[in-house]
Amino acid sequence: MGQIEWAMWANEQALASGLILLTGGIVATAGQFVWWQFGAYSIVAGVFICLLEYPRGKRKKGSTMERWGQKYLTTVVKAFGPLTRNYYVRAILHLCLAVPAGVLLATILGTACLAIASGIYLLAAIRGEEWMPIEQKPKERLQVGATIKQPPSNPPPRPPAEVRKKQPEEEAAGPSGGPQVNPVPVTDEVV
Repeated sequence: MGQIEWAMWANEQALASGLILLTGGIVATAGQFVWWQFGAYSIVAGVFICLLEYPRGKRKKGSTMERWGQKYLTTVVKAFGPLTRNYYVRAILHLCLAVPAGVLLATILGTACLAIASGIYLLAAIRGEEWMPIEQKPKERLQVGATIKQPPSNPPPRPPAEVRKKQPEEEAAGPSGGPQVNPVPVTDEVV
């Protein structure tokens, strides 16, 4: 069996954590909780995490499905270089972002999910994984002559392929569709 690529799971977990943290922050801020300032912090942290985690990384083996609009955020994430590429940095960053949000009940679920994502990123970093952007492969230009195929020579309905292959052999043996020579002489006698 193949090895698990933990970074892929950490990415999904962190993206969901960012959305949960954002939602909890909105609830805490709109509800004017006692420490609603931590709710406002959770909104900012949730948006930052979602922007950081939205672009998927390229898998080592197999193909990676790109998220819609990912290419625009990929250039931003790529610009920060080793700060965003290294999973040790991401693990520590997510853990540090999670701690202040753990104060409120509305954001505690996002905090717990983000701590789990941090642990998964740490595991991915220990296993030597690294974020690599999904590069667009240049599309091969097809030559016009190579794409045009010859139309069929005989009109439909056509016999199956096996029968069509046998027909040239029979034609070499003798004419089959034209007039045939009758071995018995025929005389026309009118009585």
